[in-house]
Amino acid sequence: MIDSVQIRRQGPIDFKSHYEYMCVLQDSIPLQAVKVNLRQDALNFNADRIRLADWPPILNTLKINKSLISVSIKSCHQPGLGESDSEKYGIHFRRRIPPIRSKDMTFQLCRALAACLRVSNSLKEVELHGLPLRERDLRTLAKGLAASKSLESMSLPYSSCGDEGLEIICQSVKNSPTIKMINFTGCNLTWRGAQFIASIIKHQATRRHSEAWAESLRYRRPDLDCMNGLRRISLNCNTLVGDQGAKALAEVLGEDLWLKALDIRQCGITNEGAKAFLHALQTNTTLMVLDVRKNPLIDHELLKTVIERVLLNSHDTNSEYKWFTSPSSKGPKPRKPSSLRNGLKGKNIIRIGFATKKPFVPGRKYTPKELYAPEPKAAGVKGFLPWRTAERANRHREMSMDCISYSPTQTGSPVKVSVDSETSCDSDESEGSADLFIDRPGVPNKRNAINYKRLQVALEECQLRLEEERKARLRADDRIMELEVENTRLRRINRSLSETLETRTVTSVLLEDEGVLDSIEKILQ
Repeated sequence: MIDSVQIRRQGPIDFKSHYEYMCVLQDSIPLQAVKVNLRQDALNFNADRIRLADWPPILNTLKINKSLISVSIKSCHQPGLGESDSEKYGIHFRRRIPPIRSKDMTFQLCRALAACLRVSNSLKEVELHGLPLRERDLRTLAKGLAASKSLESMSLPYSSCGDEGLEIICQSVKNSPTIKMINFTGCNLTWRGAQFIASIIKHQATRRHSEAWAESLRYRRPDLDCMNGLRRISLNCNTLVGDQGAKALAEVLGEDLWLKALDIRQCGITNEGAKAFLHALQTNTTLMVLDVRKNPLIDHELLKTVIERVLLNSHDTNSEYKWFTSPSSKGPKPRKPSSLRNGLKGKNIIRIGFATKKPFVPGRKYTPKELYAPEPKAAGVKGFLPWRTAERANRHREMSMDCISYSPTQTGSPVKVSVDSETSCDSDESEGSADLFIDRPGVPNKRNAINYKRLQVALEECQLRLEEERKARLRADDRIMELEVENTRLRRINRSLSETLETRTVTSVLLEDEGVLDSIEKILQ
């Protein structure tokens, strides 16, 4: 079989190979940012760094793919300073706008995603972060959501879709049998969008009540957690939701038994909206997360009461629905660029302070950089080196010591140096090319380099075997599906034959007896 034909046939189940094949056809280079997470069957990259010429292979591969589990495409582009600001500060520049910010590019992306949602049975998560989605894009994406059979999470944070875009997407989400989580963080929603979300919760609750009643017949106990519908809704950073939207959500939560998490941070809620939620929690015992933090108009004591009441529903169990943590609690705040710290001209001011030389401590293990780094000298003194030159020299010194192996040295013990040559008679000739081995801690030797290369080769072989096993498993799954279809067909034939045999009456059996037929013939004669 021709290689190109085989690649096209394997395209739906192997994103990487088909993407590389499409790049070859277009005479372009596959991007490492696109291939970095494909081993986990996830497509995750920053769309701002993709050029216009690099988009067609990605979209053409995404249209037919059936193996991806997660698709996450993000855009962090921020518009530059306005003309008035640039004239005020004397800045004259033109910032390049990424191709993904154009309406034609977002439409092509949504169309490719919709095609993937129609054909894929493994795609579970879709996230479009910060993309400027228009009405035409959302309608195209909604058609794919309505046809999807596996999608569980739909996230459109900071997409500026507004209440109209929310309504377009949620029309498909409302009747979806698989979608459990939606995220509309920072989408410019108002209280009208919150009311529409409340109507969807009410609609799904009515349908679930009918299913629960049907399952509770004959003294059975319905399993509420296995029913279809939304489980988590995130509406953070929509300051126009306000108390009116909070009251609409609280009204439907009082009688709902299925929604597990509701995130409404920074939504302009006051004490009135918090009291509505507290009243709903008196009858709702299934909601495990109600995040109303970062609403400064809510009193601290009232906020504490609401959170304590929600935590009582979890019964101190480890639930799959977690509270979102703020970015500030995960680590130190990001450092501002030096150009912003030192003015608008872009000049960086770097101050270097030289510390005094520390005394040598016996028994302590020092790195080669600490042992052999020269003592810094102040500016103006003979032998002074700028910090850039010193760093470059240290880097060159570390690279030149690749074949040197260190062993821990004690205080006062000399460094052992051994020179190996092939023969004693050739010592004069091989003296200049002999290998030098110095026992010092921290620098890898040739053996470690060889072992590292061997481990790399073994890792690549394991990855190839894993890829072959995954493909074989997919072929086996397809064969199992074919056998199940054939088995179902044979069962139907068997059932129809058994029903035919059962419908035979006693009269038809008697008429088949030859003796009875002979007696009837004699009587007629």
